[in-house]
Amino acid sequence: MKGYKEPSHQDRVAAAAQAKNKALAKLKAAPKPDEAELAARAARRVEREAKAEEKRIAAREARQEKQRLAQEKREAAKQERAKANPPKRSEAELKAARDARYAARKSRK
Repeated sequence: MKGYKEPSHQDRVAAAAQAKNKALAKLKAAPKPDEAELAARAARRVEREAKAEEKRIAAREARQEKQRLAQEKREAAKQERAKANPPKRSEAELKAARDARYAARKSRK
C-alpha cells in the first residue's frame, strides 16, 4: 500500500489555474442577457426604489404628524392646568390692583 503523497507547490498552483480556467470557461459559456431584459430589470429596480422612497417619506410624515399632535395635546393640557390653577399673585401685584381700584373710586367722586 502506498502512503499519502502531499501535492507539491507546482501541483497546487496547476490545480488552482485549472480550476480558474474551468470557471472562466463556464462563465464565458453562459448566455448573455439581452438588452431588453437588462432594461426591464433596471426599470423594475428603479420602480422598486421609488416605491421604497415613497414609503419612507410617508412614514416620516406620519411620525411628524404624530409628534405634532402629541405636542398640541401637551400644550392643550398645559393650558388647561394653567386655567384650572391660576398662578398666585404676588403682594406687589395685589397692592397695585388695590391701588388702581382706589384711584378709580377717587376719580369717580
